[in-house]
Amino acid sequence: MNTASGHVDTIEDARARLGMWVFLASEIMFFGPVFLAYLYGRHAWPEAFEAASRSTDFWLGTINTAVLLSSSLFVAIALLLAQRGDLRPARRSLDVVVLLGAVFLLIKGWEYRQDWLQGLVPGRAGFHVEHAANQAAAQLFYFIYFFATLLHAVHMAIGIGLMLYCRGKLAGPKGRNSVRRLEICGLYWHFVDIVWIFLFPALYLAGRAS
Repeated sequence: MNTASGHVDTIEDARARLGMWVFLASEIMFFGPVFLAYLYGRHAWPEAFEAASRSTDFWLGTINTAVLLSSSLFVAIALLLAQRGDLRPARRSLDVVVLLGAVFLLIKGWEYRQDWLQGLVPGRAGFHVEHAANQAAAQLFYFIYFFATLLHAVHMAIGIGLMLYCRGKLAGPKGRNSVRRLEICGLYWHFVDIVWIFLFPALYLAGRAS
């Protein structure tokens, strides 16, 4: 298949793309138990999970969702520009992606700080979720919350590293040969964003829907 920049797919390209899809499939299995634990708790202790969900910071979660959706847009723009051979604008788009990824992590770090100050860290003395009759179940919610979001943050940090790597390759003498690399790494970035799209309603909206 030819791209707009005249790049022709090779067997190595197909293998690399297939390898990334296999890797992402394994990552879905990695996140799977987290979502299963959440679904079990949500079914077993709905009132406690809803009360715990209402205690999360809705606005910070919403802002971070907008940040991630914007970052995915700029990844797509960077790939389109790179395919057209416009490498400098493509690198600038990746700069925006890296910046947005860093903003996401900073906001998440601030949110963790707020959770700590409010005593919403599971296992910590004085843990209490307002309006939750079953505090043990509320602690389970927050254990899932911290595990899932920390796991997501680690993947986001890896994604930032991949975007910086792709940017460096686009700036090199063989930048036009790095388009496929950007496409493959972009799949990883989109996967991380999609995981958040599932985490956001589960952790931030469950108790606010009613």
